[in-house]
Amino acid sequence: MMKGIQPPFKIQLVIATRNMHKVREFRAMLKPFPQFDTLSLSDFPEYTLPPETGATFEENAILKATHAASALNQWVLADDSGLVVSALNGAPGIYSSRFAGDDATDFDNRKKILELMRHLLDDDRSAYFECAIALASPEGLKKCSRGTCEGKLLTFERGNGGFGYDSLFLKHEYNKTFAELSESVKNRVSHRRKAFDKINPSLESITYSPELSLPMPKSAPPSRENADPV
Repeated sequence: MMKGIQPPFKIQLVIATRNMHKVREFRAMLKPFPQFDTLSLSDFPEYTLPPETGATFEENAILKATHAASALNQWVLADDSGLVVSALNGAPGIYSSRFAGDDATDFDNRKKILELMRHLLDDDRSAYFECAIALASPEGLKKCSRGTCEGKLLTFERGNGGFGYDSLFLKHEYNKTFAELSESVKNRVSHRRKAFDKINPSLESITYSPELSLPMPKSAPPSRENADPV
């Protein structure tokens, strides 16, 4: 959208998560898109995402985006992301948010990965974050993109920002963990940013439709099972 030109109507765009860290990152990246009225699943308390049954980040992102778009009758952005460690055969991967168990906290997950990697030397501690972002309307999937960010895992935590594994993940070229980087820098270099940049043209092509910009429904059909708030 050209600078200085405001759309006549706001288009509701739902970020399919209740993880407010992710919501904040997405909203920062969506600032150049004033046509969108950005919501999250916190605005739809009766809706529940389906279980993450995909075998890849892409499959899970598409599952969440298409399910939410159909159930809520809205444009939806959904992502699935996680940490991939070669020395652990790709773990934790798609199980990153529940690596230490279904009810695990971020601290629990970090503790487990530190324990599994305690014997590894620096050269074997390479890792990368991967993110897949899917954009869907009630009619179905419009676009799915993928981004990665390379680094390595430290043997101890550094920094007070971020979430998940950020305090262990040392970003190449910065000599800082994601938890030490400012939000503006992280949002410029992260796996989520790289995936988001690839989906930009699809976001720019979205036009106003009265049917998809009505007031939010009071409730939406819940799925049969709960899913992790990723």
